[in-house]
Amino acid sequence: MKDDVEKYIKLCMKNDREGQLKIYQLFSPVLYGICLKYMKNEDDAKDVFQEAFVIVFQKISQYKFEGSFEGWMKRIFINKLIETLNKKKKESFFLDVFDPDTDFVEEEELEVIPMEQEKLLEYIRDLPDQYRTVFNLYVFEKMKHKEIAELLKISEGTSKSNLNRAKHILQKRILSIKNFKTA
Repeated sequence: MKDDVEKYIKLCMKNDREGQLKIYQLFSPVLYGICLKYMKNEDDAKDVFQEAFVIVFQKISQYKFEGSFEGWMKRIFINKLIETLNKKKKESFFLDVFDPDTDFVEEEELEVIPMEQEKLLEYIRDLPDQYRTVFNLYVFEKMKHKEIAELLKISEGTSKSNLNRAKHILQKRILSIKNFKTA
């Protein structure tokens, strides 16, 4: 499969439609899933998905066949998602609101409760933009707070605070469902 992907990438570098279609077919499920995690609704996710794929094909000649091609594409998608979220706000998307006296910065584990993946995705989508973005970057993209802070142009403390707030909101929603079912 790796050889096929390389072949398709090389075809894309020549603006070959068949190569582009193959790359799209191979990677669209994962990349669309990322868009759904970051955007509030499916229409916005679809818009960013299309725009980011255009960027992938425009910049594919910059891919050096070093490291994961999927990782390279994910970075383009995440940058486009963050750019889109920033544009939706008139002022800065992330306010550096970390207060060391009032915000918790320690990593906390969430209580794990079995639930449907779609329901969890819905809860994540309902988070405020800044919390959802930090949560996704940290949990799903496995980025460190330092990387998140650099990418979003916020402090590490704000990244930690936003993650902690997202976890608390999710935990509250999940526990309310658990309590509702057991009542």
